[in-house]
Amino acid sequence: MKQVVVHPKRCVGCMQCMLACATAHSRSLTLVAAVQETPQPKPRIHVGSGRFNEGFPNRCRHCDPAPCQMACLAGAIYRRDSVGTVMINPDRCINCASCAMACPYGVIRFHEDPLGPSGHAIAVKCDNCSARVAKGLIPACVEICKAGALTYEEMDAAMRRQTRAVARSMSTDVDQPAMPAGVALLKSIKQSEIVLSGS
Repeated sequence: MKQVVVHPKRCVGCMQCMLACATAHSRSLTLVAAVQETPQPKPRIHVGSGRFNEGFPNRCRHCDPAPCQMACLAGAIYRRDSVGTVMINPDRCINCASCAMACPYGVIRFHEDPLGPSGHAIAVKCDNCSARVAKGLIPACVEICKAGALTYEEMDAAMRRQTRAVARSMSTDVDQPAMPAGVALLKSIKQSEIVLSGS
């Protein structure tokens, strides 16, 4: 099963993934109309900043077993086994926040959702863009990410590639895999700023 894989070293913190996610989970599915919707759609992926102000896209890992699912008192959280995605039934959510307390990644938010019951705050998290994937599209955050920080692929393939990269980095005669030029430049500028500010 394909999943969204995060490559934190490549993230430039542009937050385009958040914008694309909010748009993909709006009623209109277009940015221009989504900003005028009530309630406004909110992203299900969140970009935080690290020590050097580099971005880190934080999203649901769809754990198996999922702590949020085990903690859900109302039984609103379930796993769609066919795609390995942990989902929330908005009609069953009672907004108790048990799932948020159980989530080790802090990715569950509570607010009124354009696709949920009107006037009712519910638990909201990444659903791997299940509606888009059902239409043969890739998740919105992956489609918009030009830095390659988010990919949609089989987890085993991603792990094998990372293992090969780490193994190559241990070889003394092998060059490091190239980071995209724009990403490398931005990271070096941010690190220089930190050093110059004395932090």
